[in-house]
Amino acid sequence: METNKKAWPISSMYGIRADINTQPDYQRPAVWSSAQKQLLVDSILRGYDVPKLYWRKVSKQPVRYDVIDGQQRIRAICEFCDNKYGLPKDADPIDNFNVKGMKHSELPHELRIKWDTYNLDIVVMEDTDEDETREMFLRLQNGTSLKAQEKRNAMPGNMRDFVKALAAHPIFSVCGFSNSRYVYDQVAAQMVLIELNGGPCNVKNADLNRMYEKNKDFDSNGTKAKKCRKVLDFLHSAFPTKTPELERFNLISLYGMASQLLESYVIKDRTSELAKWFIAFESYRREQEKLPSDEADNEMVIYHEKTSHSTDAVDSLDWRHEFLLRKFFEAVPNIELKDDQRLFAHEQRLAIFRRDAGICKVALKCQGQKCEWDSWAADHKNPWSNGGKTTVENGQVSCVACNSAKKDSVQVAAVIV
Repeated sequence: METNKKAWPISSMYGIRADINTQPDYQRPAVWSSAQKQLLVDSILRGYDVPKLYWRKVSKQPVRYDVIDGQQRIRAICEFCDNKYGLPKDADPIDNFNVKGMKHSELPHELRIKWDTYNLDIVVMEDTDEDETREMFLRLQNGTSLKAQEKRNAMPGNMRDFVKALAAHPIFSVCGFSNSRYVYDQVAAQMVLIELNGGPCNVKNADLNRMYEKNKDFDSNGTKAKKCRKVLDFLHSAFPTKTPELERFNLISLYGMASQLLESYVIKDRTSELAKWFIAFESYRREQEKLPSDEADNEMVIYHEKTSHSTDAVDSLDWRHEFLLRKFFEAVPNIELKDDQRLFAHEQRLAIFRRDAGICKVALKCQGQKCEWDSWAADHKNPWSNGGKTTVENGQVSCVACNSAKKDSVQVAAVIV
């Protein structure tokens, strides 16, 4: 890597602005406020020192540059030259000139010359590769207010590239939140970590950082990568148009739900039912949030708590995952397992138990007793041996005694037949 320090007048830098890329993919978007831009202009006109700018020369014929550090300053300078904003309306005089609210073209001749000839210290890096550039970017940003995902976006490696590609999936374009400061990348990274883990897990910044570090050689065409894309394709089929109900916290939970459903259930052609359930659930959630906590649905109060605090922690994600799956199966109870198996899955058992309020529905040996979670059986209404499906719709709560009695009666009937 070779570096060269140059002093360029603002007019020279502005003259080649078309050849300066202020937005290489590791850079954050424009975030400076009007006040920050005005302060920079005021500082330059008063002759104060401006920190160095760092560029990378990416081509020689023609000469083009990527900005490694200083893009906010470059944007502010060029926008002032373009008369897109002026100095503050309460600005103090500069060199005895009243400059309140003045744009570049309105500056007195002396101040305009002072501005145009002000030298910017520019460090140009040549013969450097992507990894060196990203390392330089991170070092230069150390101690600034870069958000965690903005830093991860500059990390080298395949995981970073895969997450960035996943964040461009059309499902994000129909969500109710914007991509401010790489939020889509953040959510996409959390989805990947959930997929790698095989279910809910901690998806905090430290966990995402470790994922990026450990998966620099991540295979974007491997099984896990394909599954990520498959799940997002499924969700986009369910929500093809703008859906403001899709927020950060519930999109991550929907991803975990969809991943498990696609893995274990015949769900591919049931996207419209998933969307209908979700919109109804969100409407109900909003209605419940308007009520005092002592009048609202207790589970929705807990759900609100889980989506308001420590939302990236495994306890919160795991609770939301089980809760949403149960609510979905209660609303769409005829979803079948991919494998023609007799035993109900955990999420099916939850839905059956809550729907029946734990009351034995077989009532062969009891009068409909209340069962405890650790002491009951998920019974097929239409016996599995007779072709009954292992679905929530075909399931019911049975106490242990009634379950045994029903098994015996089915076996006797089979022998008689």
